[in-house]
Amino acid sequence: MSEGRNSSEITGISQLGSKQTKYDFNYDPSLLECFDNKNPEHPQWVTFVCTEFTSLCPITAQPDYAKIFINYIANKKMVESKSLKLYLYSFRNHGDFHEDCIQKICNDLKKLMDPRYLEVVGEFTPRGGIAIFPFASTHNLEPEYKTLYATRLANYAPGKYSMELGRPY
Repeated sequence: MSEGRNSSEITGISQLGSKQTKYDFNYDPSLLECFDNKNPEHPQWVTFVCTEFTSLCPITAQPDYAKIFINYIANKKMVESKSLKLYLYSFRNHGDFHEDCIQKICNDLKKLMDPRYLEVVGEFTPRGGIAIFPFASTHNLEPEYKTLYATRLANYAPGKYSMELGRPY
């Protein structure tokens, strides 16, 4: 059984445990924090589901709502969940198209952690009768993750995540 974390292993984690949580509703990737993966030799698939993502349409400034799915296979770093929550909240007043928001999240997490594999899927609430489900993904150069990337991209099906939860679109 692995040992718990010691204080030197959690330096740089400032959001978690803070009694003064500040919610910034302006896009801010500096809110993201990470910690060392204690088991980088074992592939670890991590999934986050943000059920209350909000951003703004860059043209109309109307709010857009989405469920965001973040899946990654950790490498040496892992994202700290509270900082991820605050980061995702920071899109609240950010005006960007759905596809751009999802790609931005993917790029920021890639820069933060450099995971073996990463995908971000947005399940945006329909506006004007159209739902948009953008998918962004990246991987490192290890052959098995290049194959995973190609397979996931080839098999991506809009609404797949909702159907798995019993809510087909």
